[in-house]
Parts: sequence; structure tokens; C-alpha cells
Amino acid sequence: MLKYVTLGSNDIARSKRFYDAALKELGVICTSDGEDEVGYGAPARPGEEQRSQLWVVKPYLKLPANWGNGTMIAFEAESRAAVDAFHAAAVANGGSDEGAPGLRPYSPNFYAAYVRDPDGNKLSAVCSKPA
Repeated sequence: MLKYVTLGSNDIARSKRFYDAALKELGVICTSDGEDEVGYGAPARPGEEQRSQLWVVKPYLKLPANWGNGTMIAFEAESRAAVDAFHAAAVANGGSDEGAPGLRPYSPNFYAAYVRDPDGNKLSAVCSKPA
């Protein structure tokens, strides 16, 4: 359903350090690196074009980036260990804790962690597989 998502940043270099570290733990790589934007996606399979599904950008209107109240992006994690690693890497690279890794009441195997990136955007990593 979604083609890509964008998040605003006031410091692309700082955001790149954060997202490189946190998303690496989920198997997501930097797919495009520019002065005003950086893109992320799953590694392309042989013969496929590389896609960027998350863009972190300086806002087009040149106003300061800010986070949206009630807005969150959830990344799928292959394992609970990947959720744990995502959370640890995010906090170690300028993010802030918004909910330590653990089971949530949304379904029996909903294991998630919540963080904010250096610009305040809320992110989550979720594994719905049994332990």
C-alpha cells in the first residue's frame, strides 16, 4: 500500500548516523545519501532495482523539521533479538527511549520497542513471531 515514507530532519548527518546504526539491526541499509536527504530500504535482490522506502529529509519548505503528535513508523523485525538490538543502537546513537523492548497487549506475540530519533520522530521495531 505505501510506496515510501518521509521524515523531516534538521541535521541530515546526525540523522544518518542514527538511522544507519538503528536500521542496520533490522537488515535495512542506506540506499541513497545526499546533502539534503538520505534514503533507506531493504537490500535489493539480484536483478532488482534498489528502492528507498524511508526518506529522512530537510523539509522542502525550509522551515524547521518537527515531529507529528500521534505519528509513528513501525519497522518489522525478524526476531525479538533484532528488536532489542534496534532499541540499543537507537539509544546509543542519539535516540531516546520511548518504551523498552517487551511484549505488548496488542496480540500474544507482539514484541516491540519504541524510540525517538534525534529530531523527535517516533519509531518502533516489532516482531510478531513466537519466541
